[in-house]
Amino acid sequence: MSITEDVMAEARRWIGTPYRHGGSRCQVGSDCLGLVRGIWRALYGQEPQVVAAYSADWAETNIGDPLLEAGRMHMNEKPLANAQPGDLLVFRWRDGMAAKHLGILSDEDRFIHAYEGHSVMDSALVPQWRKRIAGVFTFPDRAAATQATTYQ
Repeated sequence: MSITEDVMAEARRWIGTPYRHGGSRCQVGSDCLGLVRGIWRALYGQEPQVVAAYSADWAETNIGDPLLEAGRMHMNEKPLANAQPGDLLVFRWRDGMAAKHLGILSDEDRFIHAYEGHSVMDSALVPQWRKRIAGVFTFPDRAAATQATTYQ
């Protein structure tokens, strides 16, 4: 299977996982970052970097844009117009604030994400979501990801 097929298969496996802030365990509990961390672990065997504990309002109190920065460090950025299923979507709630939500594009108009108060779900990528996309990234092939985590 291709990396995209593997991303999609793993993301679908997480559907129904209860929402849990800071969690990253399939069918136990996960937030949006935990979903991406879990997919990464399943694909590459380990996470690309250590994630410190974070509060629910971290984006409102933090300087910088750590989700976009991490995406650029570990993945391949691409234009929204070229987004395909299996790509990571990064969302920004408000201008001037750090991006703070993540999801996996599941088809042209849907994405898989951990939704607070609900679970990991496949949701419609309606205009209200689409206009908040701040970045699109592809998962690297396994050889590139393994080499990057080995030399950090």
